[in-house]
Amino acid sequence: MSKKGVRAGLVATAVLSMLMVTKSAMGVMPSLDIISMLSCLMGCGPVRGWIADFMIGAFILGAIFALLEPTRPGGRLWLKGVLFGVGVWLAMMLAVMPMAGAGFFGMNLGMVAPIMTLVLHVIYGAVLGGVYAALQSREHGHQHVHWRAKEFAAASVSAQLRKLDG
Repeated sequence: MSKKGVRAGLVATAVLSMLMVTKSAMGVMPSLDIISMLSCLMGCGPVRGWIADFMIGAFILGAIFALLEPTRPGGRLWLKGVLFGVGVWLAMMLAVMPMAGAGFFGMNLGMVAPIMTLVLHVIYGAVLGGVYAALQSREHGHQHVHWRAKEFAAASVSAQLRKLDG
């Protein structure tokens, strides 16, 4: 298992989790509660749901990204992360959402659900790839890393929240 992949997955999951908590605190799409869905699927409480979310995001998805990354074309790791995030989103829309009773693409939750979850997974992927690039660069002794995932994530979230409010 790739330590860099797990570390990048942990950071990306932490960022995604902060966004989900912020979304909930703002009252945006309260019906879209991924932790509750995960907890319900597992038959457990929210604490175990959060733990499972971090385990999936860091240990499973982070490790899979690190395993697949060398085989994917292109050079920019943040972009590879975005594409990976879109793939994870698609799997969630076709498998997890229907199992949770939300229907394909979460359409039982409304039209905004697939868009909101896509934005969150794009941010997850950008952060995953960006952090992975920074860890690789540090490992190879490079001091200059071209990484704009944090600015990208903040701009994306702000734009989506403005669209939902307006």
